Amino acid sequence: MTPTTASIQVTCSNCNLRELCMPIGLDAQQMQRIEEVVATRRKIKRGEMLFQNGEIFNSLYAIRTGFFKTCVATEDGRYQVTGFQMAGEIIGLDGIVQNHHTCDAIALENAEVCVMPFNRLEELSREVTALQSHVHKVMSREIVREHSVMLLLGSMRAEERLAAFILNLVQRLHSRGFSSSELILRMTREEIGSYLGLKLETVSRTFSKFVEDGIVEVKQRHIRILDQEALQRLVNSSREGR
Repeated sequence: MTPTTASIQVTCSNCNLRELCMPIGLDAQQMQRIEEVVATRRKIKRGEMLFQNGEIFNSLYAIRTGFFKTCVATEDGRYQVTGFQMAGEIIGLDGIVQNHHTCDAIALENAEVCVMPFNRLEELSREVTALQSHVHKVMSREIVREHSVMLLLGSMRAEERLAAFILNLVQRLHSRGFSSSELILRMTREEIGSYLGLKLETVSRTFSKFVEDGIVEVKQRHIRILDQEALQRLVNSSREGR
Protein backbone atom coordinates (compact mmCIF):
# COMPACT_ATOMS: atom_id res chain seq x y z
CA MET A 1 0.00 0.00 0.00
CA THR A 2 1.26 3.42 -0.91
CA PRO A 3 0.96 6.24 1.60
CA THR A 4 -0.86 9.35 0.44
CA THR A 5 1.06 12.56 -0.11
CA ALA A 6 -0.65 15.88 0.47
CA SER A 7 0.82 19.09 -0.85
CA ILE A 8 -0.02 21.01 2.29
CA GLN A 9 2.18 23.96 3.10
CA VAL A 10 3.96 23.07 6.30
CA THR A 11 4.53 25.91 8.74
CA CYS A 12 7.48 24.79 10.87
CA SER A 13 7.44 28.06 12.81
CA ASN A 14 3.97 27.27 14.20
CA CYS A 15 4.57 23.56 14.84
CA ASN A 16 4.57 22.50 18.49
CA LEU A 17 7.28 19.92 17.71
CA ARG A 18 9.60 22.50 16.19
CA GLU A 19 12.13 22.41 19.03
CA LEU A 20 12.43 18.63 18.74
CA CYS A 21 13.18 18.31 15.04
CA MET A 22 14.50 21.77 14.10
CA PRO A 23 17.51 23.75 15.38
CA ILE A 24 16.83 26.43 18.00
CA GLY A 25 17.54 30.11 17.41
CA LEU A 26 16.74 30.46 13.70
CA ASP A 27 15.68 33.89 12.51
CA ALA A 28 12.52 34.43 10.44
CA GLN A 29 14.37 34.33 7.11
CA GLN A 30 16.15 31.09 7.92
CA MET A 31 12.91 29.51 9.10
CA GLN A 32 11.21 30.56 5.88
CA ARG A 33 13.98 28.89 3.84
CA ILE A 34 13.48 25.65 5.78
CA GLU A 35 9.72 25.83 5.26
CA GLU A 36 10.37 26.05 1.50
CA VAL A 37 12.28 22.76 1.71
CA VAL A 38 9.76 21.00 3.97
CA ALA A 39 6.95 21.61 1.52
CA THR A 40 4.77 18.50 1.88
CA ARG A 41 3.26 16.25 4.48
CA ARG A 42 2.48 12.60 3.97
CA LYS A 43 -0.23 10.60 5.71
CA ILE A 44 0.44 6.93 6.43
CA LYS A 45 -2.24 4.57 7.67
CA ARG A 46 -1.59 2.01 10.36
CA GLY A 47 0.27 -0.98 8.90
CA GLU A 48 1.50 0.91 5.83
CA MET A 49 5.16 1.42 4.97
CA LEU A 50 6.72 4.86 4.85
CA PHE A 51 9.70 3.31 3.05
CA GLN A 52 11.10 -0.17 2.64
CA ASN A 53 14.40 -2.00 2.42
CA GLY A 54 16.04 -1.43 -0.99
CA GLU A 55 13.96 1.64 -1.85
CA ILE A 56 15.91 4.58 -3.31
CA PHE A 57 16.72 7.16 -0.65
CA ASN A 58 15.39 10.65 -1.39
CA SER A 59 14.18 12.21 1.84
CA LEU A 60 14.34 12.31 5.60
CA TYR A 61 11.03 12.34 7.45
CA ALA A 62 10.08 14.30 10.57
CA ILE A 63 7.27 12.49 12.36
CA ARG A 64 4.47 14.93 13.06
CA THR A 65 1.94 12.53 14.57
CA GLY A 66 1.92 8.80 15.22
CA PHE A 67 4.35 5.98 15.96
CA PHE A 68 6.57 3.89 13.68
CA LYS A 69 8.70 0.79 13.96
CA THR A 70 11.76 0.08 11.83
CA CYS A 71 12.66 -3.54 11.11
CA VAL A 72 14.88 -5.73 8.97
CA ALA A 73 14.44 -9.25 7.65
CA THR A 74 16.88 -11.78 9.11
CA GLU A 75 18.52 -14.51 7.01
CA ASP A 76 16.01 -17.11 8.22
CA GLY A 77 13.09 -14.93 7.10
CA ARG A 78 12.07 -13.49 10.49
CA TYR A 79 11.56 -9.78 11.09
CA GLN A 80 13.80 -8.07 13.65
CA VAL A 81 12.52 -4.79 15.08
CA THR A 82 15.39 -2.29 15.21
CA GLY A 83 13.64 0.73 16.69
CA PHE A 84 10.47 2.61 17.60
CA GLN A 85 10.07 6.22 16.52
CA MET A 86 7.57 8.83 17.70
CA ALA A 87 6.42 12.38 16.95
CA GLY A 88 9.27 14.89 16.89
CA GLU A 89 11.85 12.33 15.72
CA ILE A 90 13.46 12.05 12.30
CA ILE A 91 13.64 8.77 10.39
CA GLY A 92 15.20 7.73 7.11
CA LEU A 93 18.84 8.26 8.10
CA ASP A 94 19.61 4.64 7.21
CA GLY A 95 19.43 5.55 3.50
CA ILE A 96 22.18 8.17 3.47
CA VAL A 97 25.20 5.85 3.24
CA GLN A 98 24.27 3.71 0.24
CA ASN A 99 21.53 5.89 -1.30
CA HIS A 100 18.89 3.29 -0.54
CA HIS A 101 17.01 2.32 2.60
CA THR A 102 18.26 -0.68 4.57
CA CYS A 103 15.13 -1.27 6.67
CA ASP A 104 11.35 -1.04 6.53
CA ALA A 105 9.54 1.78 8.37
CA ILE A 106 5.97 0.77 9.25
CA ALA A 107 3.29 2.90 10.93
CA LEU A 108 2.03 1.44 14.22
CA GLU A 109 -0.94 3.83 14.09
CA ASN A 110 -2.27 6.40 11.65
CA ALA A 111 0.56 8.90 11.24
CA GLU A 112 1.70 12.01 9.43
CA VAL A 113 5.23 12.99 8.47
CA CYS A 114 6.88 16.09 7.06
CA VAL A 115 8.94 15.20 3.97
CA MET A 116 12.44 16.75 3.83
CA PRO A 117 14.16 16.11 0.44
CA PHE A 118 17.76 15.34 1.40
CA ASN A 119 19.50 17.03 -1.54
CA ARG A 120 17.71 20.32 -0.79
CA LEU A 121 18.39 19.88 2.92
CA GLU A 122 22.11 19.49 2.17
CA GLU A 123 22.14 22.61 0.00
CA LEU A 124 20.38 24.66 2.65
CA SER A 125 22.59 23.37 5.48
CA ARG A 126 25.60 24.90 3.73
CA GLU A 127 23.94 28.30 4.08
CA VAL A 128 22.31 27.80 7.48
CA THR A 129 25.08 26.42 9.69
CA ALA A 130 22.67 25.80 12.58
CA LEU A 131 20.79 23.37 10.34
CA GLN A 132 23.97 21.52 9.39
CA SER A 133 24.90 21.21 13.06
CA HIS A 134 21.42 19.95 13.87
CA VAL A 135 21.55 17.26 11.15
CA HIS A 136 24.89 16.11 12.58
CA LYS A 137 23.36 15.95 16.07
CA VAL A 138 20.46 13.86 14.77
CA MET A 139 22.93 11.45 13.13
CA SER A 140 25.01 11.31 16.30
CA ARG A 141 21.89 10.58 18.37
CA GLU A 142 21.11 7.64 16.08
CA ILE A 143 24.63 6.23 16.57
CA VAL A 144 24.29 6.57 20.35
CA ARG A 145 20.89 4.86 20.18
CA GLU A 146 22.35 1.92 18.25
CA HIS A 147 25.15 1.59 20.79
CA SER A 148 22.56 1.59 23.59
CA VAL A 149 20.61 -1.19 21.87
CA MET A 150 23.77 -3.28 21.45
CA LEU A 151 24.47 -2.83 25.17
CA LEU A 152 20.88 -3.77 25.96
CA LEU A 153 21.08 -6.99 23.98
CA GLY A 154 24.60 -7.89 25.00
CA SER A 155 24.70 -7.55 28.76
CA MET A 156 21.28 -7.11 30.36
CA ARG A 157 18.92 -9.66 31.90
CA ALA A 158 15.27 -9.71 30.76
CA GLU A 159 14.07 -7.56 33.69
CA GLU A 160 16.79 -4.98 33.07
CA ARG A 161 16.02 -4.83 29.34
CA LEU A 162 12.31 -4.26 29.87
CA ALA A 163 12.94 -1.70 32.64
CA ALA A 164 15.32 0.25 30.37
CA PHE A 165 12.78 0.08 27.52
CA ILE A 166 9.89 1.41 29.65
CA LEU A 167 12.01 4.22 31.13
CA ASN A 168 13.35 5.27 27.74
CA LEU A 169 9.86 5.32 26.23
CA VAL A 170 8.25 7.31 29.05
CA GLN A 171 11.15 9.80 29.14
CA ARG A 172 10.85 10.44 25.40
CA LEU A 173 7.08 10.89 25.71
CA HIS A 174 7.48 13.18 28.74
CA SER A 175 9.77 15.48 26.71
CA ARG A 176 6.80 15.87 24.33
CA GLY A 177 4.46 16.98 27.09
CA PHE A 178 2.97 13.62 28.06
CA SER A 179 2.83 12.03 31.50
CA SER A 180 6.08 10.96 33.18
CA SER A 181 4.40 7.93 34.75
CA GLU A 182 1.76 6.67 32.29
CA LEU A 183 1.89 5.55 28.68
CA ILE A 184 -0.03 3.58 26.10
CA LEU A 185 2.09 1.04 24.24
CA ARG A 186 1.64 1.47 20.49
CA MET A 187 3.56 -1.74 19.82
CA THR A 188 2.65 -5.35 20.64
CA ARG A 189 4.51 -7.39 23.25
CA GLU A 190 5.81 -9.53 20.40
CA GLU A 191 7.32 -6.42 18.79
CA ILE A 192 8.84 -5.38 22.13
CA GLY A 193 10.35 -8.85 22.40
CA SER A 194 11.79 -8.64 18.91
CA TYR A 195 13.41 -5.31 19.73
CA LEU A 196 14.78 -6.45 23.09
CA GLY A 197 15.89 -9.90 21.91
CA LEU A 198 13.36 -11.67 24.15
CA LYS A 199 10.68 -14.27 23.50
CA LEU A 200 7.04 -13.20 23.76
CA GLU A 201 6.54 -15.41 26.83
CA THR A 202 9.52 -13.77 28.53
CA VAL A 203 8.15 -10.27 27.89
CA SER A 204 4.73 -11.26 29.29
CA ARG A 205 6.29 -13.02 32.29
CA THR A 206 8.50 -9.99 33.06
CA PHE A 207 5.55 -7.59 32.87
CA SER A 208 3.67 -9.88 35.27
CA LYS A 209 6.62 -9.86 37.67
CA PHE A 210 6.73 -6.05 37.58
CA VAL A 211 3.01 -6.03 38.44
CA GLU A 212 3.50 -8.52 41.31
CA ASP A 213 6.38 -6.45 42.68
CA GLY A 214 4.25 -3.29 42.64
CA ILE A 215 6.50 -1.59 40.07
CA VAL A 216 3.89 -1.07 37.34
CA GLU A 217 0.17 -1.41 36.77
CA VAL A 218 -0.82 -2.96 33.43
CA LYS A 219 -4.23 -2.80 31.76
CA GLN A 220 -3.83 -4.23 28.24
CA ARG A 221 -1.58 -1.65 26.54
CA HIS A 222 -1.93 1.00 29.23
CA ILE A 223 1.10 1.10 31.57
CA ARG A 224 1.19 3.06 34.81
CA ILE A 225 4.55 3.29 36.57
CA LEU A 226 4.10 2.98 40.34
CA ASP A 227 7.77 2.80 41.34
CA GLN A 228 10.05 4.58 38.89
CA GLU A 229 13.01 4.26 41.26
CA ALA A 230 12.70 0.46 41.19
CA LEU A 231 12.92 0.50 37.37
CA GLN A 232 15.93 2.81 37.59
CA ARG A 233 17.61 0.52 40.13
CA LEU A 234 17.23 -2.42 37.74
CA VAL A 235 18.92 -0.43 34.95
CA ASN A 236 21.64 0.82 37.31
CA SER A 237 22.33 -2.68 38.62
CA SER A 238 23.09 -3.83 35.08
CA ARG A 239 25.60 -1.02 34.69
CA GLU A 240 27.22 -1.73 38.04
CA GLY A 241 27.50 -5.40 37.21
CA ARG A 242 29.62 -4.79 34.12
